[in-house]
Amino acid sequence: MFIHKIDEDVSLKLIGLSDAERIFELTNDSREYLREWLPWLDGTTKIEDTVGFIKMCTNGFAENKSLHAVIQFKGDIAGVSGFNSINWSNKTAYIGYWLGHGYQGNGIMTKVVRALTDYAFAELKLNKVEIRAAEGNKKSRGIPERLGFVNEGTIRKAEWLYDHYVDHVVYGILADEWL
Repeated sequence: MFIHKIDEDVSLKLIGLSDAERIFELTNDSREYLREWLPWLDGTTKIEDTVGFIKMCTNGFAENKSLHAVIQFKGDIAGVSGFNSINWSNKTAYIGYWLGHGYQGNGIMTKVVRALTDYAFAELKLNKVEIRAAEGNKKSRGIPERLGFVNEGTIRKAEWLYDHYVDHVVYGILADEWL
């Protein structure tokens, strides 16, 4: 089992079916908060939906195309993060993340994204890490900005969010910029 301890309070654990109940509970408890920026909430209404997501994640990991982990904060699952996809031919990983409402404001996600970026460059030997965030999502955009990612531009109407499109800001950092 993959577990990466970031500090005394925060660690990453490879997502597994045993996490389904807690992830679904966290999703449900944070539904209104998460729904502002994540398009999949209305399609996650029962634990079986979370089980399906986890199976997709474990298949992606087995095929070496992605890596999803649960974020553990003081031993409790606080969210999910990882590489939504890994493009081996271009040596690029795309980080995605979400955190339950009650865990905001502890610096957790900045630590997680820093650790994932370190892993991408040091262990996976990738050349670039990208993060995309909705233009209006200041909290999500603050993470790559704090970590020195470069704002590479905006993709107009990149995502349908329930009843409207949102633009995505693309952030990237290269291995030689990170080191």
